[in-house]
Amino acid sequence: MATNILMPALSPTMEEGKLAKWHVHEGDEVHSGDILAEIETDKATMEFEAVDEGKIGKILVPEGTEGVKVNQPIAVLLGDGESAGAAPPTDISAAMASIKDAVHAEAKPAASKAAKPEAKAETTAKPKTNGHAQADAPPTAQRIFASPLARRMAAQAGVDLSSVHGSGPRGRIVKSDIQSASSFVARKRAPQDDAGVRHPEAPAQRATKDVSPLPDARLFYAKDSFEEIPHDSMRKAIAKRLTSAKTLIPHYYLTIDCDIDRLLEARARLNEKSPKGEGAYKLSVNDFIVKAAALALIRVPEVNASWTDTAILRHKHADVGVAVALDFGLITPIVFNAEEKGLAAISNEVKSLAERARNKKLKPQEYEGGGFSISNLGMFGIRDFTAVINPPQAAILAVGAGESRAIVRDGKVETATIMTVTMSCDHRVIDGATGARFLQAFKSFIEEPAAMLL
Repeated sequence: MATNILMPALSPTMEEGKLAKWHVHEGDEVHSGDILAEIETDKATMEFEAVDEGKIGKILVPEGTEGVKVNQPIAVLLGDGESAGAAPPTDISAAMASIKDAVHAEAKPAASKAAKPEAKAETTAKPKTNGHAQADAPPTAQRIFASPLARRMAAQAGVDLSSVHGSGPRGRIVKSDIQSASSFVARKRAPQDDAGVRHPEAPAQRATKDVSPLPDARLFYAKDSFEEIPHDSMRKAIAKRLTSAKTLIPHYYLTIDCDIDRLLEARARLNEKSPKGEGAYKLSVNDFIVKAAALALIRVPEVNASWTDTAILRHKHADVGVAVALDFGLITPIVFNAEEKGLAAISNEVKSLAERARNKKLKPQEYEGGGFSISNLGMFGIRDFTAVINPPQAAILAVGAGESRAIVRDGKVETATIMTVTMSCDHRVIDGATGARFLQAFKSFIEEPAAMLL
């Protein structure tokens, strides 16, 4: 039977993507695991593998197409002995027309046989399959086909995959099926005795209900006075995500100055002793900052947390994101378990992540999640600034340039290299005193680098 190949969801937050390149052509034979196409999300370009075997009957979405919605048909896969004419309808209107024809065709014989109780019994005995969990479905020993993302979402939501009707190719369970099933399960579990209670609006509804959209900027300028640069998928994602973060997260800011003279001396000594060839490293100030932030997160674990509507998630490891500026946007790859890694390992990992980020080769698990982020603009000469929190994290550290300033020590005016850092905090998770304790711990590690070895 001919089946549609659907646009995959390559990350939990993906809603659409760009079909960057096809690796197959119409008429090609494909097997499970073959690379079909390259899909470009807002952050990375990933390979899309075939799930089933067959022959490519028709390519519906040409390469280079942007804004392809998840679960939209992008190609048709034909079974053994099938021709392109056997392909299922892909146009929505054609599909709806065929469905209506089928309904009318079934309705006519059903009306003529309405007097037969057997037919009525058979009709009413068929279970409805609407994508929701089937509570009374009998268990089956057959293999369950589901995407890795769907399996992970099902495990988190407590949904039994055997009770979910898959809407993907050949009944494969995909993301949308789990979303429907989990909402169905949630409704079943909800108390039924509060029908008259008015529930509070969701945060996103509260945030946008009374806010008028901004006028189009083009209304204020002459048509020949500007050049229009269309938004790409990354710029759209940045705008949507950070607008939500700034609107829904109650930010507040804490600033502290750090003397980095000892850090600079330690960095110079360590770089001088770097081996040649394998194992070589070149430490940056940012590598020390990542390590100091990781150790401060372990010392003040209340900062290493995320907000949910029912609980605060306290993270067990210091997974520190490092903001990387790209020609086409911004991405924050994560150094996982940074508290357990040495400076050389952190340095080499950050360089590798940044290089792959610029080539859009990062995997979603390398930049999604994390417990804390660092944004460093010191190399541009920025003295201090504030950064927007990157959800689901509860804090981000904005790092300025180290510069010579006059300070007072023991009643004497001296010069020192001072670096100003400002932490943006989510007040739902981090109280002011907690944020201050974190910055004290961070400052102690920065000003005495040897303390990172304790």
